[in-house]
Amino acid sequence: MAVDEKVNTPLLDELEKGPWPSFVKEIKKAQSVGPMATDLLGQLELSYEDKIGHWKHGGIVGVLGYGGGVIGRYSDVPDKFPHVAHFHTLRVNMPSGWFYSTEALRTLCDIWDRHGSGLTNMHGSTGDIIFLGTRTEELEPCFAELTQAGFDLGGSGSCVRTPSACVGPARCEWACYDTLKMCYEITMAYQDELHRPPFPYKFKFKFSGCPNDCVASIARADLSVIGTWKDEIQQDDEAVRQYAAEGLDIQRDVVERCPTRCMSWDGEKLTIENRECVRCMHCINVMPKALSPGKERGATLLIGAKAPIVQGALLSSVLIPFVPEDELLETIKELTDRVWDFWDEYGMNRERVGELIQRVGMANFLDAIGLDPTPEMITAPRDNPYIFFREEEGEEEESEA
Repeated sequence: MAVDEKVNTPLLDELEKGPWPSFVKEIKKAQSVGPMATDLLGQLELSYEDKIGHWKHGGIVGVLGYGGGVIGRYSDVPDKFPHVAHFHTLRVNMPSGWFYSTEALRTLCDIWDRHGSGLTNMHGSTGDIIFLGTRTEELEPCFAELTQAGFDLGGSGSCVRTPSACVGPARCEWACYDTLKMCYEITMAYQDELHRPPFPYKFKFKFSGCPNDCVASIARADLSVIGTWKDEIQQDDEAVRQYAAEGLDIQRDVVERCPTRCMSWDGEKLTIENRECVRCMHCINVMPKALSPGKERGATLLIGAKAPIVQGALLSSVLIPFVPEDELLETIKELTDRVWDFWDEYGMNRERVGELIQRVGMANFLDAIGLDPTPEMITAPRDNPYIFFREEEGEEEESEA
């Protein structure tokens, strides 16, 4: 229903100024859907005036049979803004790679217009479709319509969060494995863990098809699956020369920017010492018509990333340097089961896997999950290895020789 009533928001109006997008402008558009957007603006303006947030914890609220997927939120000034007295958020599991038909998007919007504020976040850092703002009594009817349309709720709380993947082979020639299929298979395999929180804290899977890591798995995922290759970079010498003829400074823009200095250019021939390559993708990104990932493709599995919540931010550490594509699904499942068994036993409340590894040490963690250490697991070679050797061991080996 249309809402004629407007709210005076001089502080929020400042956020509409300038060339950048404004969430205030978008909320104002949603006022045509119903009164929730108007009261939301009013409460947010009050928060800016008072310099405190006026939301209080939503307690346990959700849909029947699910322990996650709904984030409860209530106003602490419901008498002033009754239409946002309840303002719950639903996380809806998105399709792999965020591919939608127009019909699917219209269906989602129509459902939300009927049951909520009309405000969405496509997509948040979680990856989910975010439905912002509805009342408790609308949760079950909204969920029923979503499931009838083929959608399910995503993860929230101490559970497997909604797995996400880059567009992979659907749109990207660099994909070293099928990220979309892998994301779907893992989502289906861990439905219980996604919908009924069983862990000390959240656990995220993210699938990137190549080392460009377009879903930022290395910075966000507890288990990062990043596509890579084992053999040599595929190289078209004629295309390299064509880049040079068209003005690309290969020495400056490619060779000198290689992090391991594994390339050389004599003006005619680009030589790559592939044994020194760390798969950073820089040369391939600069010369995509001349270079491409090798033919022996798969993925690297990494563990322990997180954003700076509770403790500081962490980047993933390598667990398995290379898994062939045809072995990837079973390897991920087996590795995940081992990690979860150890985490369930020894993880503290609200402790991510990466923080657990920091606390017990990588050597103990590897021993617990049954993996042998490899050189790729070293964060800084020759500086801070996880495995140390005593001098007498080296002396004994020399005397035996």
